[in-house]
Order: sequence, then structure tokens, then C-alpha cells
Amino acid sequence: MNTFKQLFFVLACVSLLFACKNENQEASTTSTVTETEKTTTERSGQAFIEDDEATPNCLQIAIGSPDHKTLVAAVQAAQVENALVNVGPLTVFAPTDAAFAALPEGTIDDLLKPENKEVLANILKYHVTPGNLSTSILTKLPKLGQANNQYVQVEVVDGKPVIGGANIIASVKAGNGIVHVVDKVLLPPTEEK
Repeated sequence: MNTFKQLFFVLACVSLLFACKNENQEASTTSTVTETEKTTTERSGQAFIEDDEATPNCLQIAIGSPDHKTLVAAVQAAQVENALVNVGPLTVFAPTDAAFAALPEGTIDDLLKPENKEVLANILKYHVTPGNLSTSILTKLPKLGQANNQYVQVEVVDGKPVIGGANIIASVKAGNGIVHVVDKVLLPPTEEK
């Protein structure tokens, strides 16, 4: 009978051990599912991959600039971050905060509303051109095809390119192209009906 009690005790311990292990696995699985759900509800794509060693891409340059807070807020509101980190090469015309402030009062607040996301995305894509276009190349082009499938005119004034009426005040090489800082927000031409 003593052997029977010992065997029963061993089986009870083993059962208890398995029960505890299953509870831990369920808790771990629940935790993993919750973490996965959080990750999938967050935005994804190339724009959200962190890389401390590569040359900053066009979006990272804008994020790191103290003069482009409005542009970054607009890019995030329109959810077009991935458009600025594509492999490229890309040429991005980045209006300064002062350029956005020069728009009519209330324009920015109106554009940042969720119901105007598509309009804002169209405006932002009008600031992106495929290719790595330096200022010297820009002086040789009469117009540029933008990422929103429209064209912007290029003029040469005093030997410098003026893009849609905007002056380039600085240029920064990016890992996926070039960022030209401009003093004006480029507004796409309205389509006539």
C-alpha cells in the first residue's frame, strides 16, 4: 500500500506541474497575441523601420529639422510617410514652417482634419519628384512630373531653379535622394471641369 501512496503522490505532483506549465503557456500566448495585435494596429512600412547606421532618408531629414515641424505633421496626418522613404531616388521639395505659415489663415488647420486626408496627401505628393535632381539638373528642365501625376513648372531666375514659384534655399543629400528646402508650399493646379 505504501508504494501505491508514493505512486499517487508522484502522479499528483506531475499533474500539478503540468497544470502550472499550461497556465504559464496560456498567459504567454495571450501576452504574445496582445503584443501582435498592438503591432498590427500601429502603422507599418519602410517609414517605421529604425536604422541608426544608414544615411538618413528624406523623411528622417525632415523629422530632424527644426524648420519642418509643420511638414512632418502634415506627412503624418496624410499618412504618406512611406512615400518619402521609398528606395528612390527621390527629389523632395520641403517647405519650411514659415512657408506653411504664409498660407491663408486656417488653411493648415483645415488640411490637417481627417476628412481632408486625400487633399493633403495630393498636395504633399506634389512636392515629390522621382530621381535625384540637383539644382544644376533642375535648371535644365522646363517642368517636373510629380508623384501625384501632375506637373510643376521650373523657371530659371538668376541662374537658379525656381520650382512652381518656390526658391530653393538649401539642399541636403539623403540616403534615397535629395531634399531641397523651399520657401513656398507648392499647390497643385486645380483641375477644370
